[in-house]
Parts: sequence; C-alpha cells; structure tokens
Amino acid sequence: MAVVGPTTLAAPAPRRSTFVDLLRAPDSVTAYAGREQRIALEKSAHRFAARNIAVEFMVQESGADAFLTSPDIALTHLHARWLTKVDEGLLCFGDDWERSYGTLCWQPMTPERVMPWYCATHDGQCVHGYGVKTGAAALCFWQIDPEGVSLWMNVCNGGEGVELGERRLHLATVVTRDGKDGEPPLAALRGFCAQMNPAMRPSERVWGVNDWYYAYGHNSAQMLFQMTDIVLELALARGPRPFTVVDDGWKDGSSAFPSMAEFASSLRKKGVRPGIWIRPLIADSSMDENQLLSDRRFGDRAERAREKAFDPTIPEALDRVLEKVKRVASWGFELIKHDYSTFDLLGRWGNEMGASPTYPGWHLHDRTRTNAEIIRDLYESIRRASGDRIQILGCNVVGHLSAGLFELQRTGDDTSGKDWERTRRMGVNTLAHRLCQQGTFFQLDADCVAVTADIPWSLTRQWLDVVARSQTALFISPDPSVVGAEQKSALREAFALFASDAGPAEPANLFHGTTPEIWRSKGDGTGEKRYAWSGSEGASPFPL
Repeated sequence: MAVVGPTTLAAPAPRRSTFVDLLRAPDSVTAYAGREQRIALEKSAHRFAARNIAVEFMVQESGADAFLTSPDIALTHLHARWLTKVDEGLLCFGDDWERSYGTLCWQPMTPERVMPWYCATHDGQCVHGYGVKTGAAALCFWQIDPEGVSLWMNVCNGGEGVELGERRLHLATVVTRDGKDGEPPLAALRGFCAQMNPAMRPSERVWGVNDWYYAYGHNSAQMLFQMTDIVLELALARGPRPFTVVDDGWKDGSSAFPSMAEFASSLRKKGVRPGIWIRPLIADSSMDENQLLSDRRFGDRAERAREKAFDPTIPEALDRVLEKVKRVASWGFELIKHDYSTFDLLGRWGNEMGASPTYPGWHLHDRTRTNAEIIRDLYESIRRASGDRIQILGCNVVGHLSAGLFELQRTGDDTSGKDWERTRRMGVNTLAHRLCQQGTFFQLDADCVAVTADIPWSLTRQWLDVVARSQTALFISPDPSVVGAEQKSALREAFALFASDAGPAEPANLFHGTTPEIWRSKGDGTGEKRYAWSGSEGASPFPL
C-alpha cells in the first residue's frame, strides 16, 4: 500500500489591486479656448506647455497640485488624461455639481459619464476614491473608461474663457484614497471626503420646523408660531434647541409679517432659534442693468430672462447682496438658508449642467476670475457678512465650494408636501448616497419631512423615521390640522431618536440602486430595518 506524504499547499496568489495611481503627472493635457479650439500641450516631466500656456502638476505624497498660466489666451477648459488599464468590471460612483436630483447611484463603468468633483470605484472588495480637494479654482469633473481616467477642469468666466493675465492659477489639488479589503463602503467614502475637506466648520445637530412644504410661500408669523408649538410640545428637555425657519414668502412690514425683528424676538421668547430663507443674488427689474448678470446665461430659454440677478464681481452689486445678509442678521435670526445662487449665477440647475455648467457666449464684469473662484468668493463674503454666531444652510449651493464655510447643506433637490414620489426620488436618494458628506463636509440636510394631508401618513412616517435615525438635520413641515395623536407619538419618538447617543443609521448596502430600502442602525438595538419606499403602487415612471 502506497504511503502518501503530507501535501504542501501553495499560498494563494495576492489579489490584483484595482487602484489607479493618479498622484503623478498625467500622460497628456489638452487646453481649450472654447470647445472648437483645441490646443495640445507638449509634455516635459511634470510640465505641459504650448503657445505661452503652461500647466504644471506638482506631486507630493498628500496630493498633486495643478497650476495654470495663460497670459495671452482666454481658456475655457483643461483636460488631463492618465493612461492606464482600468478593470471594466468595476462599479463606479460620482457626485453631482450642487444638489443631487435623484440619480446618485453606483453603476457599471460608463465612459461618457460626468462625475463632478469626485468619483469612486468598487471591485467587490475595495472602494477607491479619486477627487479634488474642496475649494478648487476650477469646476472639476471625472471620467473613467477601460483605457484610463480623465479630469476636466472648467476655467470659464461665465460661458467664455478666463482672462488670467499674469496670474498663476492654482487650479485644484488631486487626491486619491487606496481602499482596504473588506472596508465598509460608507466608511471608505467618509474617509475620502474627510481627505478632500480637511477643515469642516463644526455645528451641533440642527432640527426644527420649516414652513415651505406646508405653506409653499403662503406663510405668516401666526402660522409659524403654531408650527413651533408642535415642536415645543414634543421636544426632549435636553439637547440643542430647535429652529423655526421661515422660508420663501415672507416680506418685512407686510400684514403677515409686520416686523421680522419682532418675529425673530418672539420665536426666541418661545424657546426656539429663529431662521430665515433668503435669495441673495436676486434683483428686481428696476435695478441698474450695469450691476446685473447677462441674460445670455440662460441661453435660448427666454422665459428665464425675467430672473434678474446681481453680478457679484461688481463691488456695488456685491454690496447689495451682502446688505440682505446683514439685514436679516441685524433682525436677530440665527440661521440663514441661502438659496438659488447657483441657478442665479450660472443659469442652469445642477441636473441640466452635465459637462457644461452654463451656456456659452457671456461673461461676468470681472473677467480675470473663474466661475469657481467667483462662487467661492461669494460664499466667503456671505460668511463674513453673517458673522460667526449665525449658521448658514446652503441650498442650490455648490457643496464642494461651500464646505468649510457653511455649517449645513441641502444636498438634494426638493422633497414635497404634495407628491410622495418627489420625496422618494430626491430625499431618500441624497440621504443614502451623500451620507458620506455628513460630518466631513458639513451637516447634511436631506430636506424636510412634510406632514400634510396630501401624502399618506404611512409613507411620511417612514421618511421621518429614517431621517431621525440618520441624525442628519431634521426639519419638519407640519400642517397643524393633520397632526393628531398618532402623528405626535411618531414625532416625539423621532425627536428622541435624533437626539439620542445611538449610532446613526446608514444604508445596509450602498450598491442597491438609487433608494436603498434596508438601513442598519448601530446603537439603538434595532439592527436592520426595511422601508417600503415605493409603496403599494410602485414608483412613478413619469418625470417630476
């Protein structure tokens, strides 16, 4: 009988990493003076140059800084390209320009897909991140395909080229994160967001009422007092004081709001913190046309030309903008919801931008700064004008440029007090897929929980529950006439969950579509919980 000796098993081959090294000079850089004028730059080590244009990549361990000089040619775009084989089987994730619009999700590699600011890949084991640090001077987006990775840096001023003169522009800092095998995807994305934004502005948890999804602009001081009473009745004795935020529709000195200063004072006496909505860039039609942005920013959409807005690169116009901020601050408001500035400045909503955040053929008064610089400068001016005691909630604001300046960010398009499908698409999607920005960029506001007769309570209660468990900003828009005993019980429970020390809830699997249904709570003992977002009738197939 033969004797079989011990078998020596070969060690398994190490798993091939799918991480792409971008902390090196790209293989090519192309400059554009408009989409039709393409200028190939010649590479020499970390420098790319032609026709007195130079792009330099200064690579360090912490990131790669990109710089541009172009004293003679007004450039609109730069395209940096890293040639490398990329695994075609990767799932890819990308961010949005400002708010998200219900489409954030992981999906198979799509070469033409525009992924603003940062992107990530997943190979079944690891999540790897690629992006630019917050506060960049160019509007940046990424593309991934089997042959390589592209970074596009939009340096337009309005819809035309920027006139830099002798300036050496620090375009952006490229950063990457090599994920670890088995690392939870959300933890990997949070780690990467913290790497992109090393200086978040701290804020305690923010919650309270906002009238928009009940009143839709038909608001009054008395209505807001009623809504405030609901929160005060159900709030815990401990924890941060709630806010009462008056949204669009207010007018100082009107019959509905005789005095905004007295209104803010009355809210404080009730025991809540007053907040207010403003649209800082909007101007009425009587304003001096020389202080306004060109109507050409709307392209051929003539119906939008009625939206007159101040050009913040004109000192006198910027003063008008900041007067609004200073005025509401002087009234004693403690939170400013700053809205509409991306649309007012660039003429497009985020879901209309794609590779072109605005229409061509127009520029701002000061042509020496890029759109990204102008936006960031506007945010910094609003921050200074409001003062340190006031918290700022950005809405229709570019999160990658407001991070570190504003405490809160409305990260998705509007939810609704009239149509559940809007809340499902916009609210649930942004809560799930931008949760990585919570506590790394700012405090995330996935938008209000509307307690109204038009939305089935069974659906509203789920949205209330998941926002409360996520411990992101929690604002409710309650119709006092529909807040009965059942609603009060659920609201009281939600406020307690929001203020608790339990670990926040998060999606159990980020890769499950646009609106994950299973969420996991770490510290409240409930484990996983399933939400039926689509309801008995399923999701609507029609555009919102």
